Amino acid sequence: MANKSTATQAGTQYTEKYNPVKSLLISQPKPEDKSPYYDLELKWGLKIDWRPFIQVEPVSEKEFRKNRINLGEFPCVIFASKGAIDNFFRLAEETRSRISQETRYFCLTEAIANYLQKFILYRKRKVFVGKRIPDDLAHYFTKYKAEKFLLPCSNLGSTEIVSYLDKLSINHTEVIMYNTVSADLSDLSDVYYDVLAFFSPQGIESLFENFPDFQQNNTRIAVFGNATCRAAEEKGLYVNIKAPTPEAPSMTKALENYIVKSNGPK
Repeated sequence: MANKSTATQAGTQYTEKYNPVKSLLISQPKPEDKSPYYDLELKWGLKIDWRPFIQVEPVSEKEFRKNRINLGEFPCVIFASKGAIDNFFRLAEETRSRISQETRYFCLTEAIANYLQKFILYRKRKVFVGKRIPDDLAHYFTKYKAEKFLLPCSNLGSTEIVSYLDKLSINHTEVIMYNTVSADLSDLSDVYYDVLAFFSPQGIESLFENFPDFQQNNTRIAVFGNATCRAAEEKGLYVNIKAPTPEAPSMTKALENYIVKSNGPK
């Protein structure tokens, strides 16, 4: 990924110069519906491109069967992502597992619960929804503590959820159903953006897997979450824009707060 001029890297003294922002690359898929990013783009006359830095590769039926797990034997299933839902029902079909209509589903967010409706007859008494973190579902985990829980996940695991279930002494099985890997970004080798926005440590890893000699230079780095911030700093990047914070609970708000300083008030 190209850079136009030299700037100081993290680890040495860095002075934020707030150069104007005209272009951004968001390392996620482009939203299909209305998005605050579109409002940001229109309001400030920005060029915003979308490109996932990571991609999902399903675990094959043959590889999954090595776990010797019958998906139909779990009365409780925890979903932490839409990818987990896709691959749970894919493997259930491929392995001819019979999923009971009485199965209870525990979804970390409302968006995940809404996505679940593509696969099941949605009944509120069988679907429990959190706001963002495992603790949101603590009451329901405890209520069904005697049951067996299944946690579909990727090769990256679900450390936070597993730790929380262990804390509550919940009988659970974590099983890998898909792999999260770096996407091929080679076509971006000669492209420059004022801001790169990252949402996971894996996005940072993908950047350096694709461009081992990447230099930040005048590119501003925006990150969402402490883990993403740590991953960026460990790679020697200076993080210019952080979210969530009290002043910027979302990435779009953090970006706009920065743009106000770099481009001037609108």
